[in-house]
Amino acid sequence: MDKPYLLLYNSFNNITLLEEFFMQLPKDIRYIGVNDHQIDLFEGQYIVPNGMAYNSYLILDEQVAVFDTVDARFGSEWLGNLALALNGRKPDYLIVQHMEPDHSANIAAFLQAYPAAKVVCNAKTLNIIHQFFGELPGMETVIVKEGDVLSLGSHELHFVFAPMVHWPEVMITYDAPTKTLFSADAFGKFGALDVEEEWDDEARRYYIGIVGKYGQQVQNVLKKAAALEIETICPLHGPVLSGDLSHYLELYSIWSAYAVETPGVMIAYTSVYGNTRRAAELLAEELKKRDCPAVVLMDLARCDMAEAVANAFRYGKLVLATTTYNADIYPFMRTFVEHLTERGYRNRTLGVIENGSWAPQAAKVIHAAFEDSKNITWLENDIRIKSAMTEENKAELCDMAEELCREYMERDTDIATKNDLKALHRIGYGLYIVTTKDGEKHNGLVVNTVSQIASEPKLISVSISKANYTHELIQKSGLLNINVLSVDAPFQLIEHYGFHSGRDTDKFADVDYTTTDNGLAILPQYINACLSLKVEQYMDLGSHGMFICSVTESRVLSEMATMTYEYYQNYVKPNPDAGKKGYVCTVCGYVYEGDKLPEDFVCPLCKHGAADFEAIG
Repeated sequence: MDKPYLLLYNSFNNITLLEEFFMQLPKDIRYIGVNDHQIDLFEGQYIVPNGMAYNSYLILDEQVAVFDTVDARFGSEWLGNLALALNGRKPDYLIVQHMEPDHSANIAAFLQAYPAAKVVCNAKTLNIIHQFFGELPGMETVIVKEGDVLSLGSHELHFVFAPMVHWPEVMITYDAPTKTLFSADAFGKFGALDVEEEWDDEARRYYIGIVGKYGQQVQNVLKKAAALEIETICPLHGPVLSGDLSHYLELYSIWSAYAVETPGVMIAYTSVYGNTRRAAELLAEELKKRDCPAVVLMDLARCDMAEAVANAFRYGKLVLATTTYNADIYPFMRTFVEHLTERGYRNRTLGVIENGSWAPQAAKVIHAAFEDSKNITWLENDIRIKSAMTEENKAELCDMAEELCREYMERDTDIATKNDLKALHRIGYGLYIVTTKDGEKHNGLVVNTVSQIASEPKLISVSISKANYTHELIQKSGLLNINVLSVDAPFQLIEHYGFHSGRDTDKFADVDYTTTDNGLAILPQYINACLSLKVEQYMDLGSHGMFICSVTESRVLSEMATMTYEYYQNYVKPNPDAGKKGYVCTVCGYVYEGDKLPEDFVCPLCKHGAADFEAIG
């Protein structure tokens, strides 16, 4: 068949989009999925104005493998696509990666059409197959375990378990020769494939809504994927991803680490008679006056709740404005807050505007709702409105805008407070990113060796390994900045600055940084203070050099707590899975699975050698 995509013309309104879609698939892999424009609510709750795609794939080799089925309503169409793609051949395997009915509903129909095919699944999947279909007479299964390989001829399928991403039986499949990852629901999005739309927004809404609770499990899968060379991702929803995959992988790392994707403030409000709405609108105006990088205002009674939840995870700061209602909070606000807390909302700055005519309770209820949420930094003061705004309330809203924008303003060299000595209070046994530069090229590295050693004059010591490129640059220039990491900093940030050398990597190539008066970089987020230092003395300590520095500038950017080294070890650095046998990198947490670690093994994440691994299990 010269143009295999033509077999799907009934499923696609836009043949050009479909042709482009097929051009991304590696050799011998066919798309046999369907588009659903009948659906209005995915999973009964998510608005999908552009429909939904249920993806299924086929590998034509010496043996033929089908990846997953589709929703029950499209069984005949899917079987027709499959038959055309097979062109007279018979499938040898049906690989079941995920048992949600939008992907598994046609297992029985497939086996009725192709009774000789074997079902490839894991033990948990088999149990759920029986729950949905009962006993399927004559069904022959191949039960696979983590790391098993199935050869189709030239294609070799490696099975990687992904429990709770987002059901317990989920597995993903890596085809080594074509470097293709069949990723189940990971990297999926809302929307049919015959509609052009941006990937990020609908993928974010899909991820936060459906997978968002399971960030740690997604991080575990990303850690496994880091050891694979991936050129193509074939998800069960949304388009095939190919070419430069760094954008998609970076977003998944941010989302699953509960990190801030975009600096800015979201204001979520509910209002009965318009007074709370007016307060929210005034706050938005004040934020914009202060050049807040992004201001998003959402009426929870009228907006798409899933979009509101996704935005709350996207931005670094959230203000909740609502009325007291039946001694509680307004129902739409309660629903919104429950969506956040049940998905592990954390690492954010929150503020509250409450309204109540006689017994305001909203702030108290909201604070209690987030008691178990990790790393929530509350604004200094809540705002209380009694029925309608007063002049005092308007002044309080201006103060709230000032507090919310402080870290953005402190990155602006023209208006920053450059002698805020409270910045020195942020120094502890923590993690810091030291920035300097080589000509016009900025560089940075992670250190945990910063101390204040004198108060008058104010002196800071910074110890850096002589092997590091940054050591060489500081010796040349005599200048450096200390970026104090806060607890919301994700592992990927530490990985970026700590596990690569500036000699061969431009660590600021895609970073929207600002600079201090000395011309050195300030990170755009994930820091609570910055200190500009000038080297006054140097001490040779053998493997390290110690720079004794005076403080030329000090800025406080946020009230988020400083990330201590202990916090990094316990909560940020990836930990090996319980019960897993192998070796773990003590620097970055990468796990090598195997009975013996090769002496010349190099960690694929941080590039440290076998000496920095220890046995687990």
